[in-house]
Amino acid sequence: MIVLKRPVITEKSMKLAQSGLYTFEIGKDATKPMVAKEVAKRFNVKVLEVKVVNVKGKTRQQKRVRKVYNLPGFKKALVQVKKGEKIAIFETPKEEVTVTTAENEPVKLKEKKDILGRTRVKVERSAVGAAPTTQRKVITGK
Repeated sequence: MIVLKRPVITEKSMKLAQSGLYTFEIGKDATKPMVAKEVAKRFNVKVLEVKVVNVKGKTRQQKRVRKVYNLPGFKKALVQVKKGEKIAIFETPKEEVTVTTAENEPVKLKEKKDILGRTRVKVERSAVGAAPTTQRKVITGK
């Protein structure tokens, strides 16, 4: 029997993961003790609590034909792990951008939001007037 089907990766589940609450889609017949045992075994963490939610399937309508159909529901589990322990699937690498000039001098960055709410980075011109070059550095961990 399949206990853990897949992790649920959404904006809400990623915010919950920062506080140690991880979300998984589980099998219809899975119970709380089975889920706790499987998560502890697979990810080497200590499970404190498991909450199970049955999610109803949604009703959808086709655009061209007037037909209604139902999407299947699923069962999901919210797993609370011991403080300080993490599950690697839910961790995202943080990206740090370092901007330097041709002489390897650091340049200040300004973050701005555009009309749609996306973040844009603006590079201030240095006193030397050299064209800046960007270097991306991926930081893992924190």
